[in-house]
This record gives sequence, structure tokens and C-alpha cells, in this order.
Amino acid sequence: MRSRMSHTISSREVHGWALNWLVQAKLLKDHGWLCTTVVVWNLVLRAAARSISIPAACRDLSGSPSDQAIMNALTDGLPKTLPVLERRLNEALTCALPRRLRRRRWELAIDFHLSPYYGQPQRSPNELYYGKPRQGTKKFHAYASACIVSHGNRYTLALTWVRRHESNVVVLRRLLAKIREIGLKIKRVLLDRAFFNVPVVEFLQQEKLPFLMPVMFRGRKSKKRGAAKGLHAIKRRPAGWYQHTMKNRCKQVTVDVCVGYRRHRNRKDGKQVKQKLLFAAWRVHGSPTQIRDRYRRRFGIETSYRQMRQARIYTCTQNPHLRLLFVALALMLRNLWVWIHNTRLAEGNRDSPTLHLEILRFKRMLDWIVYEVVAALHDGSTPCAVLTE
Repeated sequence: MRSRMSHTISSREVHGWALNWLVQAKLLKDHGWLCTTVVVWNLVLRAAARSISIPAACRDLSGSPSDQAIMNALTDGLPKTLPVLERRLNEALTCALPRRLRRRRWELAIDFHLSPYYGQPQRSPNELYYGKPRQGTKKFHAYASACIVSHGNRYTLALTWVRRHESNVVVLRRLLAKIREIGLKIKRVLLDRAFFNVPVVEFLQQEKLPFLMPVMFRGRKSKKRGAAKGLHAIKRRPAGWYQHTMKNRCKQVTVDVCVGYRRHRNRKDGKQVKQKLLFAAWRVHGSPTQIRDRYRRRFGIETSYRQMRQARIYTCTQNPHLRLLFVALALMLRNLWVWIHNTRLAEGNRDSPTLHLEILRFKRMLDWIVYEVVAALHDGSTPCAVLTE
């Protein structure tokens, strides 16, 4: 049981934890006597906590180096090879992961995050991921992450950059390898409907990983009046479990399909609507209602992306390594917020803690970090703008 004594957390402690996580990852080295590792990370933390650019973070601090010096320190100091960079970023994500998480199996959610991009690639077109038009572009920087979806333990465990030529199986294999490196056991995997294809299902079955994902209907319906086949036939059946064989040109796999329902009100007319849901599963059991409620936990990873956008540095750089760093930093700050509530501000049993998120909201934690950085790098003078002719 946890102690019920009150525990005080200060802004200095929060800033110290964030800074130590970054320094211990050994991502940067001192870049001259002014751009030390601590100074560079402080300015990067201020940019992330306020969701602004690096130049904007340097502008009003009298004791900070120039923005170009900070960008040079980041560009020159980061590991040049992508595997080394990803390994150290993932170490920063999970450096303070509680040891008790390794004692049991967890449900994981895996999903892609697409960041719209409007410029040109730095070196190769494979740096960009091309998809359906969104926010005025078809080009994106794509990232895949794995997150625990249990209440109170929603840590982001792994992050990887997705290139244009990589298949879903390659990305899954890389994420699972990073998760197994930290010794975490996987109970089941919750995936998005984009993973519903034969190679992914075959890979998960070979890895003996139970999974749950929505069914995706591909192709158009047959115009003939004959009986429906495949998933279209299963969709017409009542709630329950059915078997379905997925095929492509070379292979075929068999999965279980759960047919369930959900009720919701139409936003326009307020009438109640009954919607049929189909989930593909393997080694996952339960009633259709239990399967529907279990899959709803996957939306915890969508919450992680929403909070990530609140702490992501604004940038227009073409460097994909810097962009990956900024995404990982935002997720690291979110992991710090989860860790504080899980280990410092929670009550009750560690397996089912009682959280008090109202004590320290994510935005308030970011404001504390900004306060400490300003106290360290600003002399208290009034910020001003000077026009030079």
C-alpha cells in the first residue's frame, strides 16, 4: 500500500527530472563553452513546453546563446546514424520506467502518427510518407509508437520513424524488438484498421502475439444479385464469433471475426443510431460487448498524440533527425507526467492506483518547466524589441 502522507512536488524537481532524463540519454555533447549540454537542453525544453520554435525560445532570454548556435549544437551533436539516434531516444523514453511494470503482461496499442509536411525532402524522397490528402498535403513525416493502454500506466514505450518504402510488418518488427529490449511482456496488441492485411496477421501469428483490430472492407461490393461472400456475408449475421480466411496472391491466414454493436446519437437530428462493428482477433476471447469495450482502450494512444502536440516544438526544418527528436521529446515529457502521477501523486494499491490528475495537469507541468528555465537563463531584465537601421 502507498503511504497516505501528503507529498509536495516543486517545479524545480519536475525540471530536474526532465533535464536528467535528457542528459543521461547521451544525445548531445558540449558545443563550446557557451552551448553546454545543460544550456542547450534547457532551451529545447522551453521551446517544447511552450510549443514554439527554437529561435522564439532564445529570443527573450538574456543569458542564452543565439538560436543559430543552438541549432548548430543540435545538428552537430546528435548521432549521425538513425539506429543509434532511435536507440538513445527510446532509452530516454523508458529510462525511469517502474520496475514493477516488467512483472506482468500488458495490453499495447500501436498506431501511426502522420505529421503534415509541405516542403521538400532533405536528401531522399523516402524520408516522406505519402498518404491521403489531409490539411492541404499528401506528404507527411510518419512515426509509429507503442503505448500501454492500462489506466494509470499509459507510458509510450517505443518510437520509430517510418520511411516511405517500409511495410507495416517492418515497422511492427522494429517496435516489438525495442519493447522486448526493455523486458516488457506483451499480453495482446490493439491495432488500427490499417494493419488489417495478410502479412501483418501472418507476422503476429508467427510471433504468437494475440491481437485485436477492426475489419477493413476493401474493394467494391459485387453488383450481382448472388449471395454475399466473405466479410460482407459475416456483416449480415447476428452478434457473435465467426471464422474468416484472408487471402492474397501468395498466402492465406485464418482469423476470428467478432460481430458486435454500438449505439450512439446522431449529431444532427439527435436520433439513436445502431451501428454494427466487426473486429478481427486471434487468441482473444469474450462476448461482443467485452470485445468492443476492450478495443475502446486503444484510444489511449490517441490521447498520447493529443498531449504530444501540446509539447511539440514548432519547426520548418528539413532535417528528419531533428523532427524525430522533437516528437520524442514531446512524448518523453508526457511520460514524465505519467510517471509523476503514477509514482508521486497516486494513492492506493500500485496495481490499481487512484490518480489525482487535477493536482498537476499536463499544461501546468509544462509551465513549471518554462518557469525554471527562465529563472536559470534570464537576468530579470524587461524583454524588448529593437529595430536597427
